Amino acid sequence: MSSPAPFRLSVLDQSPVPEGSDAAQTVRDTIELAQLCDALGYDRYWLAEHHASLSIIGVAPEVLIGPVALATERIRVGSGGIMLPHFSPFKVAETFRLLGAIAPGRIDLGLGRAPGSDQRTAYALQRDRTRRIPSDDFPQSVAELLAYLSDSLPDDHPFAPLAGSLPDGTKGSPDPWMLGSSPDSAQWAGELGLPYCIADFINPHAVPLADLYRKAFRPSRWAAGPRVMVASWAIAAEDRAEAEELALPFGMMFAHLMRGQTIRVPSVETARKWAAENPGVSRRDRRMLLGDGPAVRAAIEEVAELYGAQEMMLVNIMSDHAKRLRSYRIVAEAFDMVGAMEPA
Repeated sequence: MSSPAPFRLSVLDQSPVPEGSDAAQTVRDTIELAQLCDALGYDRYWLAEHHASLSIIGVAPEVLIGPVALATERIRVGSGGIMLPHFSPFKVAETFRLLGAIAPGRIDLGLGRAPGSDQRTAYALQRDRTRRIPSDDFPQSVAELLAYLSDSLPDDHPFAPLAGSLPDGTKGSPDPWMLGSSPDSAQWAGELGLPYCIADFINPHAVPLADLYRKAFRPSRWAAGPRVMVASWAIAAEDRAEAEELALPFGMMFAHLMRGQTIRVPSVETARKWAAENPGVSRRDRRMLLGDGPAVRAAIEEVAELYGAQEMMLVNIMSDHAKRLRSYRIVAEAFDMVGAMEPA
């Protein structure tokens, strides 16, 4: 029997839409996967934010978090993440304090600066379109949001009276995290004393960010010491060959995305044919952890060691929902997780 991991394991769901499916079915798939991960012992289940994509319906994690939390029992549910430049800090504080009332003590608030879209979509998402590029006030917005959540706005702040109007009774929820794949996010996370989730599946050369974060870290009410989580791409299957086949639909989808085209996540058969006709097209420089259970476990452990991570978060996009469920089950079995984990 294998031993449990020395780090926590979690899941990031981008809510992919396979060809022939639709948004309603994808929501049902998202909830089913969350329930399985809850039963298997995964620690967190985060929902992503992406816009203007036929491949992904995760346009509003704040909408999906509530149903997922109500359909599960122990797993923490959160955003991976809320792209704060699209929102007012007060609105986010209201939304996530309300989610905290729906599932007390189980809500995470992952925050990011990226638009989660192309520049045209980012412009369409803006309420104020007097300028094509909005002012970059992300650090100030995060500070304001954290002040709402901790009821620490200065008395002379114009919005100070609003803090008392937020939904209460949340037993510590939500717990904020900084998300990112750049030095800016690492620096901000450290200076604010926030737990930090590094998007290794976007930037496989992000190991130095963990050290930058640790050096910048200042203890806060949110974390007494640095806490690093790494989000990595992983597919577990019967063997390496099958895992590579299950990754083909993402390769086709991503190649189209890089050309400005958005498509449903193709089937393995469609993607296999496309790959044969486009042998020179790659998935860019991305780390992918593929193989059977023991191989994926070893790869996850290697990445965790590289970053010195206390938590690992797994993400993938697959067209076959049943095999996506199986992938997370294989990983859980490889780590001897079932029944062994308690929520953070």
